[in-house]
Amino acid sequence: MSTFPVCDDVLPESDEVMPLPDVAEILQISVTRVHQMLRDHQLLAVRRGGIVAVPARFFVEDSHHDGEVRVLKQLPGLIAVLRDGGYGDDELLRWMYTDDPSLPGRPVDALHGHQAREVLRRAQAMGF
Repeated sequence: MSTFPVCDDVLPESDEVMPLPDVAEILQISVTRVHQMLRDHQLLAVRRGGIVAVPARFFVEDSHHDGEVRVLKQLPGLIAVLRDGGYGDDELLRWMYTDDPSLPGRPVDALHGHQAREVLRRAQAMGF
């Protein structure tokens, strides 16, 4: 079994994280599938209090399937764009969770609304 990447906990303490078994449960997949998503850079994880967990802001209730939860649609693409631009996972998380008055707010929060395309556009521009 290969390992999966885990970042330092660079998130604000007030931001909720979900242990990997909880992520598997809400996505209705196996924990090993969550490990694969981390290896494939579709998700990012941090180690908080000795527990590997994924930021709760990376998930959204699926509006087409009542009660189901999914990974934010733009998240894997955003991770790929920033990694291709030379950002490490810790730097990527710091950027996503840092206030940007011009959005307004944090990029991770903007992914939940009408500013998601702007977040991706900025991430693309940062790589150059």
